[in-house]
Amino acid sequence: MTEVSLTGRLLVATPALTDPNFDRCVVLVLDHDDEGAHGVVLNRPTPVDVHDVLTGWSKAVTEPSVVFQGGPVAMDSALAIASVPGGGEPVGWRRVFGGLGLVDLDAPPELVAAEFGSMRIFAGYSGWGPGQLEAELHDGAWYVVESEPGDAFSPDPERLWRAVLRRQRGELAMVATYPEDPSFN
Repeated sequence: MTEVSLTGRLLVATPALTDPNFDRCVVLVLDHDDEGAHGVVLNRPTPVDVHDVLTGWSKAVTEPSVVFQGGPVAMDSALAIASVPGGGEPVGWRRVFGGLGLVDLDAPPELVAAEFGSMRIFAGYSGWGPGQLEAELHDGAWYVVESEPGDAFSPDPERLWRAVLRRQRGELAMVATYPEDPSFN
């Protein structure tokens, strides 16, 4: 049984996490309950421009305007997250937490995109079955930290892992200086 929902929090890969799908990843948890968890990797931009795959949405996304690799699950599908300033609930958007929600990519972008403050599109997602994430946390694979409003739409996603760790207190901030390959140290 899930004691505390991690929805809205960040999972930051520890240096001990050896799965190449999540090396130095920052995952925004979109849902976490007894059925499992799912989220999106915030710091894996792809070279694929949104205009090339979802033309109508290309003007609505936050820079960089590329598709992000949300995780290793269902990479042939897309999902989008967007912020809605002012607490509204526009058509084609479902609140996940705070002012952040999921976008219905089947909705006509010209009708709903103007309501969004920021938006990002992901190919695939990260998913865990019941108890799987809890086991990974127990094994020391992830740091769980609070998300900040700009994390989901960072203009410099490649530096997000270090930036999120650097703003933590105590020893966790020191992990931001961990070398990519400790053997070179």
